Amino acid sequence: MKRQLILEDGTCFIGEGFGADTEKSGEVVFNTGMTGYQEILSDPSYCNQIITMTYPLIGNYGINRDDFESIIPAISGLVVREVAELPSNWRNQLSLSDYLKQKHIPGISGIDTRKLTRIIRKTGTMKGMICGIDKKPEQMLQHLLATVTVTDQVRRVSTKTAYRNPGRGFRVVLVDYGMKQGILRELNDRGCDIIVVPYNTTAEEVLQLHPDGIMLSNGPGDPADVKEGIALIQGVQGKIPLFGICLGHQLFALANGAETEKMKFGHRGSNHPVKDLQTGKVALTSQNHGYTVDEESLSKTELEVTHIALNDGTVEGLKHKTLQAFTVQYHPEASPGPEDANYLFDQFIQMMDLNKTKGELTCQNVQI
Repeated sequence: MKRQLILEDGTCFIGEGFGADTEKSGEVVFNTGMTGYQEILSDPSYCNQIITMTYPLIGNYGINRDDFESIIPAISGLVVREVAELPSNWRNQLSLSDYLKQKHIPGISGIDTRKLTRIIRKTGTMKGMICGIDKKPEQMLQHLLATVTVTDQVRRVSTKTAYRNPGRGFRVVLVDYGMKQGILRELNDRGCDIIVVPYNTTAEEVLQLHPDGIMLSNGPGDPADVKEGIALIQGVQGKIPLFGICLGHQLFALANGAETEKMKFGHRGSNHPVKDLQTGKVALTSQNHGYTVDEESLSKTELEVTHIALNDGTVEGLKHKTLQAFTVQYHPEASPGPEDANYLFDQFIQMMDLNKTKGELTCQNVQI
């Protein structure tokens, strides 16, 4: 079954179809990970995007029940050089193609993914469409160009109602902008009592939950579109320790007067080196973002850079100069990727511990 991938610059790739027999459009991006395709497909940060995998063989170990980062994938399509039709792994329960069929997601294989990646690197990410070979490219291109780019990705992937993930440790309010399950796992491993709330939860509603700390999750799209997140951060920072990841990092910057900008083709992969400016150590990190914090704009804020990307020098970490708040652009929970940076969750725990200890001492002084 032949299919075609049409880009908004008029480029057309013809290949073999797999997954669902449907037509979808989205922003075409590429991911350099060699493994972890299941976590990538189920990462809500890829909402409304068509993912191109640069590694040539995808699907060889199938799909299992354990490696999902969300229950319902939000991607628009998948592009690979070769898809494995007969996966082999002791955890395999379903082929990649069958999984995509279940979730109504189209895939296309057999195209030159190296050429496609070079196009994206040269011209930047662009809109694209996966459709049947029977459709006329000229007509589909006009339809694609008329398609309005969505700006409500966070609303689409965030939880609709708050829910609790019980624990006996520090209470953490986790704001879901498109949260990966790996974040919950890391907080669970540290005994946290977690309350997950929607993206549009107000600062007042968060404070009523009496948290020991607030975590801002990853998520899709342009951070400037998430006005609710900016208002939330401005209402809680300085009152409760705060830790942000990916989109949460960008929202933290905006809330403090910095600016963000769209990258040409973004960072998407599981092998991005990041340097900690405080220790000089380098960690290999998992990343998935198309926007970055403008470093020059930080000069007018109370924020300072803590981490940088070694590949291009972009900002990868921030902390507030006087308040208990820090963020990183990458994914310390990995999923997929190396776990070099999961020590940041321990730092968050230490920050909450220190804040609570200081609070208890203050109360004792008041009682005396």
